Amino acid sequence: MVAIDLNADLGETVEGVPTADDEAMFAVISSASIACGGHAGDAASMRAAVERAALRGVAVGAHPSYPDPANFGRRAMDLDSAELTATIARQLAALSAAGADIRYVKPHGALYNRIVRDVAQAEAVADAVAAFSDRLGRALPVLGLGGAVSQAATSRGLSFVTEAFLDRGYRADGSLVPRDEPGALLEDPGAVAERALRLAGEGFVMTTDGRRIDIAPASLCLHGDSAGSVAMARAVRSALDADGIEVRAPW
Repeated sequence: MVAIDLNADLGETVEGVPTADDEAMFAVISSASIACGGHAGDAASMRAAVERAALRGVAVGAHPSYPDPANFGRRAMDLDSAELTATIARQLAALSAAGADIRYVKPHGALYNRIVRDVAQAEAVADAVAAFSDRLGRALPVLGLGGAVSQAATSRGLSFVTEAFLDRGYRADGSLVPRDEPGALLEDPGAVAERALRLAGEGFVMTTDGRRIDIAPASLCLHGDSAGSVAMARAVRSALDADGIEVRAPW
């Protein structure tokens, strides 16, 4: 049977207010990337997300970011390597202190996109994950698009897991369309579900200009804070189940 992970970015409270319907999203996903206080989230939201994950049998991943709640972590920051490593380390420790059995690490927002090409920042993130892995006694996989962070992770003995986005537009170079440009967001549940089937079954995605990109991801992502995220998640899960594709975490 073909199997795929379905993940969502959750636990993203801002000033105590959730940005997503976490309860509904946890019901259909297999992995949850939990905000660790960098762009969103606090101790209470982390504990709540960890408890929901345990009830639903959902794997927990850490979702660290630039320390920039004012911009929801979606603005790049020029932190030096030591400072970036330290802030990622603090966020991983915070999620662990909330009771999480962290199974993987997926950077968020501007940091996620930057470490595809920025070697120094990719290495800083990988250093934090490697050090945390050493304390755990097991290597945590890094989830992302690839590029510099893939090399940084594997050179430190960490596995790198490729993901694809179901609700974001792709450019011809494999990068995501910036959120302030046309085609950045997909909102039609049917189209998103169709993309999920193509990615899980055939391993490719179409770009905004009609080109095919081969990805072969192990995990598919939906953003919990997107408009209509619950409807999209349910449509995706129904389509995968109907096509005989098992939804399960690979960690």
